[in-house]
Amino acid sequence: MNPTLTTLFNHRSIRQFTPEKLTTDEVATLITAAQHAATSTFSQQYSVISVTDPAKLAVLGDITGHHWLEQAGHYFVMVADQYRNQQLVPPTATTTTNLHSLDKLLAGVFDAAIATEAIVTAGESLNLGSTIMGSILNDAARVIDLLDLPKLTFPVLGLAIGHPTEHPEQKPRLPQDLMHFTNGYQALTADNARLAAYDQVIHDYYQQRGTHQRDETFSHHIVSEMSRDPQQRAGILQALQQQGFLTK
Repeated sequence: MNPTLTTLFNHRSIRQFTPEKLTTDEVATLITAAQHAATSTFSQQYSVISVTDPAKLAVLGDITGHHWLEQAGHYFVMVADQYRNQQLVPPTATTTTNLHSLDKLLAGVFDAAIATEAIVTAGESLNLGSTIMGSILNDAARVIDLLDLPKLTFPVLGLAIGHPTEHPEQKPRLPQDLMHFTNGYQALTADNARLAAYDQVIHDYYQQRGTHQRDETFSHHIVSEMSRDPQQRAGILQALQQQGFLTK
């Protein structure tokens, strides 16, 4: 197996880090990896903010509910960014409509997400570990204020990365025939044997892993996720509109 596939196939989320901070060169290397990721129409519709201020990291810990991020070697916030492009185009009716559109919002989200995965993979190739954190959206408006984000930008993901002190068991993924289809979508049936078998695999994984054992299947996990209070992130649409998206 080639080393790239080895890196990709061995991915694990890391939440425990040594006190060692990433060097300036390491951060620059990770940003370079992000810059070489695919970007929609070569418009490079994202920015990256390194959060190094302990007070701001503590606020992000409050927002996400995961104060362990403060101990990471480095913390990035990945930002969908049409503000920079706004500075480059004449303010016509067409350009203004496009910059505020769902299409360009999604393009910025895609660019930021793809760049995030590039940083994760590059980091793992350097023996770093990381966790991608969508939990910054628990209070998007507060993140926007914390990082002084201008209109036409939006925080998409956080990324805690550093030198790991753990090597957790790898979570088994869905069987491919439950998520990879040919020529059209294939819906699950109520008595899908492959899903039942996967539920058992996940149950066994949670029972046997080294920490945080629990009695749960994949199906139970999804039910739990979908049962969360929807008000926790009800402010996302309002925050997007306050940032100038979805308003034209």
